[in-house]
Amino acid sequence: MKFNFSRMKAPNTYAILTSLLVLVAALTWILPASRYGTHEVAGRQVVDPATFAYVDAAHQGVQAVLMAPIRGFVDAAEIIGFVLMVGGVFGIIQATQSITAGVRALAAAYQVSAVVRLGLIPIFMLLFSLGGAVFGMSEETIPFILIFVPMAYALGYDSITGVAIPFVGAGAGFAGAFLNPFTVGVAQSIAEVPLFSGLGYRFFCWVIITTVAITYVMRYAAKVKRHPQSSLTFESDQAQRSRLMAQSQAESAEMTTTHRAVLLIFLLGMLLLVFGVLRLDWYIQEIAGLFLLIGLAVALAGRLSVDRTTDAFVSGAQALVGTALVIGLARGILVIARDGRIIDTILHALSGLVEGFHPVFSAQMMFIVQTFLNFFVPSGSGQAALTMPIMAPLADLVGVARQTAVLAFQFGDGFSNLIIPTSGVLMGALSLAGVPWDKWARWVLPLELMFLVVGLLLLVPAVLTGWH
Repeated sequence: MKFNFSRMKAPNTYAILTSLLVLVAALTWILPASRYGTHEVAGRQVVDPATFAYVDAAHQGVQAVLMAPIRGFVDAAEIIGFVLMVGGVFGIIQATQSITAGVRALAAAYQVSAVVRLGLIPIFMLLFSLGGAVFGMSEETIPFILIFVPMAYALGYDSITGVAIPFVGAGAGFAGAFLNPFTVGVAQSIAEVPLFSGLGYRFFCWVIITTVAITYVMRYAAKVKRHPQSSLTFESDQAQRSRLMAQSQAESAEMTTTHRAVLLIFLLGMLLLVFGVLRLDWYIQEIAGLFLLIGLAVALAGRLSVDRTTDAFVSGAQALVGTALVIGLARGILVIARDGRIIDTILHALSGLVEGFHPVFSAQMMFIVQTFLNFFVPSGSGQAALTMPIMAPLADLVGVARQTAVLAFQFGDGFSNLIIPTSGVLMGALSLAGVPWDKWARWVLPLELMFLVVGLLLLVPAVLTGWH
């Protein structure tokens, strides 16, 4: 069973992103341009809230819109290169048929074991949630889409379930993180809050948020299992499922020693990835290098010739060109907003909405404001550097502890990552799975509303108890 993801495309995604690009360009003609000055804090450039000033307009016209995709491609070059590298390595792994054998073995265990059936989704989602909570797992979920989508097909689920297990799992952990250095660490350092303080209540929030995410995905997966036609991607999944079944029948069904060796190499590589991120400060370049090492080790273990290895790598990378274009186009929207100088204008206007309320409502408004701003700044550390210098002193004025302001930032940044089309990680994951953004948004919107309610409620005791 060879997972032919080269056929998995989401044509609606391109139209949606292009429309958003034009809309943001139009906003640069409507909203005044402005800019905050910046200064360095702990080696990071953060805004100075006392330096807001309106500046000359930087209208983004037709030329800017036409250039935005290639500029977005350049701006996102690191993550695009990472995606292509991962695609190439997975092409090598697929050439050994090890993923196919592993998925088949898991499907067999799923059919005969009630424990596996009950625990598979929650256990995997819990692991991904821990990754999001501890080391900010985000881009790292992309490779797992190529494993969990065919696994979902084999178990009778759909492509949305295959995306949700790693992506929603990690996203829930990211939003409720208790140790994530890229959100909690950066935001607390800027807000002058002791690093990783408030761990107990953050851990409680993480448990609640992860439980909501797992329950939502499990209910949907069970529904699709009982009534496949209820899947939002039923028609497109049927064609892919048929291809996978036909290919599976044409390939060896036995789990061999070679398959086990390849899967063991991949598992060890993932453990090394976690160690590198936590202890060695690895990021995209180092992780891409690790995947290349995994690919070479797999080629040796799988006894692939040089020609077959390189052909598999090129084929795997080639299949993800569409995903790379989606990421570049999504980043192009942010380039337009940045060059049009409207992001600071929006931040300044929204920060004013926080004042004049009871502290509980002020904290909740911070959450709403951060959610809206995440559309324009989908980077957790980037949004912290942009907003926390303003939100932290503002929290003092409205009677909200800075610790709570950091929590509001976490929720606003994390929850909306699961739906905003300007997120290169989300759009890349959906493109890999062949799930159009509009169908994903329709599926995830009820979960987003649940997270909105949960976030608003979790901020109440933080404010009322004066959480520090």
